[in-house]
Amino acid sequence: MPASKSPKNVGVVGATGLVGEFMLSILAERTFPIGTLRLFASARSVGKTLRWKDREIAVEDAATADFKGLDIVFFSAGGSTSKALAPKVAAAGAVVIDNSSAWRKDPDVPLVVSEVNPHALKTLPKGIIANPNCTTRAAMPVLKPLHEAAGLTRIVASTYQAVSGGGLAGIQELEAQILAAGPASAALSRKGDAVDLGPHKKKWPQGIAFNVSPLNYVYVEDGYTEEELKLRDESRRILEIPGLQVSGTCVRVPVYTGHSLSMNLEFERPISPEQALALLEKAPGVVVTEVPNPLEATGADPVFVGRVRKDPTVKHGLALFVVGDNLRKGAALNAIQIGELL
Repeated sequence: MPASKSPKNVGVVGATGLVGEFMLSILAERTFPIGTLRLFASARSVGKTLRWKDREIAVEDAATADFKGLDIVFFSAGGSTSKALAPKVAAAGAVVIDNSSAWRKDPDVPLVVSEVNPHALKTLPKGIIANPNCTTRAAMPVLKPLHEAAGLTRIVASTYQAVSGGGLAGIQELEAQILAAGPASAALSRKGDAVDLGPHKKKWPQGIAFNVSPLNYVYVEDGYTEEELKLRDESRRILEIPGLQVSGTCVRVPVYTGHSLSMNLEFERPISPEQALALLEKAPGVVVTEVPNPLEATGADPVFVGRVRKDPTVKHGLALFVVGDNLRKGAALNAIQIGELL
């Protein structure tokens, strides 16, 4: 890409989805230098128009579109779509910034967090850049300065992931279960009685309203789920620590927006909570706060970190709590920031 702020021809694949809508909003907010903007989705959305700034833009069929003339194309349409279309778009001359899991393990595709490893963008063998999982994304700006100071060797994490991480269907499932339970649910819960959530269980094996689900995705390896292995594998790539030990338990909670992580960290060298806080106060994309929480993080660009304290169970350990908006910073904003870096 030319090193200039001249207008770019931009495409968004998955423009009608939840993250696609956020991408369009953030492109406008940050006055991304756009000449032509084209929007793509599945065939069922063809004929729709979406308003962006003062324009009405028709949605094109991503499967049959001609992508020639585009400089950057943001993808947020799922792994199978990205696998099929991203090479085609890159071959047409655009740089692809993909939000799915399709390319995150490919050694020829940089996996980038804008504040953490922008140097990974120097070479783009396939013309594709991967955006990490939204949970991993929240942790990286916090872990990077701590690793540089003390040498991170181990992470034990439990996550508290909002239902919007399951897309619009996740939000709808929570709302349907709340409605099915009705106003009597609070009284039933106080008595210790079971709450009937109705037949609204498609995304998770248990009801999510008034509940948490410690099984987000299918088991993949040694009892760990796909989501838990993403946290391990992506952390290793982004932080450039191939031998980093990671054990995660990913939990879905009845919160609309904001993924949280409780993390216990082990380091090669001593690092005190005071030293950690001093580093985090200066870290790009990080806000130190006393009690980080999803409501505080919703709609915000940075990630929030707090409860930083010594972990006395290991020689050089810290415990802390991190929260980030999974839709904004965890997906859409990081993709746009990668585009800005280009």
